[in-house]
Amino acid sequence: MTNSRQTVRLDFCSTFEMVDFVQTVSDHIGRLVGLDDDALHWVGVAVRESVINAIKHGNRGDERKRVYVEFTPLDRESPPGMAIRVRDEGPGFDPAGVPDPLHPDNLLKASGRGIFLIRSFMDELRLQPAAEGGMEVVM
Repeated sequence: MTNSRQTVRLDFCSTFEMVDFVQTVSDHIGRLVGLDDDALHWVGVAVRESVINAIKHGNRGDERKRVYVEFTPLDRESPPGMAIRVRDEGPGFDPAGVPDPLHPDNLLKASGRGIFLIRSFMDELRLQPAAEGGMEVVM
């Protein structure tokens, strides 16, 4: 990566088999921009959660629908970082309507913690309808 603003774009069908590939790309770009091992781990968790959510909830497992992921290194030298955008082709949702995973009624549920984890691990998080359609997560 000679240009610090070079964006890497992935476009793939909604299959869980792609999650490991996306994380491998995320790890590689993270190393190129200078993330340490701890940051790589937490970014990897956030990327995995957002891609899984796009496949499972956004595209509802429909393999005909696509997931789009973009990694853009940040311009600044310190601290190192990258912007990540994950977009699905689903109908979208109201982020305010997502149940609080820390509420006593939700503590023992098997799912529902993805956005909470992403918010915990990333410096910034935006959940919004994408201009191209679908929902996007920008970290």
